Amino acid sequence: MGVNLSDIVPVQARDLEDLSGQKLAIDAYNAIYQFLSIIRGPDGNPLKDSRGRVTSHLAGLLYRNINFLEAGVLPAYVFDGHPHVMKTQTLVERSERRSKAHDEWKEAITEGDMERARSKATQSSRINNEIVESSRILLTYLGIPTIQAPEEGEAQAAYMAMKGDVWAASSQDYDSLLFGAPRLVRNLNITGRRKMPGGREYRDVHIEVVELAKVLEVNGLESREQLIDMCIMIGTDYNPGIRGIGPKKGLKLIKENGTLDKALQAAGQSIPDSDVIREIFLHGERLDDYSLEWKPPQRDKVVSFMCDEHGFSEQRINSALDRLEKKKPAKRMESMPASQSSLDRWGS
Repeated sequence: MGVNLSDIVPVQARDLEDLSGQKLAIDAYNAIYQFLSIIRGPDGNPLKDSRGRVTSHLAGLLYRNINFLEAGVLPAYVFDGHPHVMKTQTLVERSERRSKAHDEWKEAITEGDMERARSKATQSSRINNEIVESSRILLTYLGIPTIQAPEEGEAQAAYMAMKGDVWAASSQDYDSLLFGAPRLVRNLNITGRRKMPGGREYRDVHIEVVELAKVLEVNGLESREQLIDMCIMIGTDYNPGIRGIGPKKGLKLIKENGTLDKALQAAGQSIPDSDVIREIFLHGERLDDYSLEWKPPQRDKVVSFMCDEHGFSEQRINSALDRLEKKKPAKRMESMPASQSSLDRWGS
């Protein structure tokens, strides 16, 4: 989940066409989790092929990336490597939450409560090696580059943006800013009218662009280091933070005291391994040897993979690929709005 900075981060709402001509480094696991969570049936079950393999992510990746390419956006997907040892506890807690949600999902189905079932199902999504490998294969057939990060995918994506190889990093997590992304693009895969978690309320979700320089300026912070220090007090994927300190209080403490050590002293608190955590964000393991080359889709391979291997409708897959061959930059097809709800139509 990363640190929640929504209360203090200025955002710029954008349409997909506004990003035409830009290269984006996308946190692959983050995107795949979104597709696995959202593309489900009324009872919460994901799309599956005849062999019982989950295919929700394939529908999402195909449909959304065709939208990107049609709009003139060039995506590159960055996959997670090995997690840092400091993240172990966070990963354990996430796994436990997903297991609990899975049990509650099945319980809701038994009770006939389909609304609760779907809600819990979206919280139970897991990524396994099969899902990762099938995602890589599809992206390769679509001509979209993939990068294997040594550690965090979002850290590598942020590094690529820092170097200027891409215009922005894309993730739902504000951690990308801590890793140094000069721009963060959020909601790239979930635009449209969305139902809010845990309720019946709907709202329109737009692509958001967050600029690191503006975050620092608006909040009176002198550097990314101060932003990192503030977030360490709030809590990150690498530490639980201090109880009772949220973004606004953490910001106040850093602005008044300048550094994490002085802020902790003023608050009468301590955080173990804070120097290690800061180093992860500032100088963690990154990869320089990667290729960003976009190629024409291999139509026959996409059709064979999606239809012959995974049972999708050949007519629908071909129709989607036809859109790329008739590509009209900066104009999204009216019949295929950028709404995640329409992804359900991609099943066979």
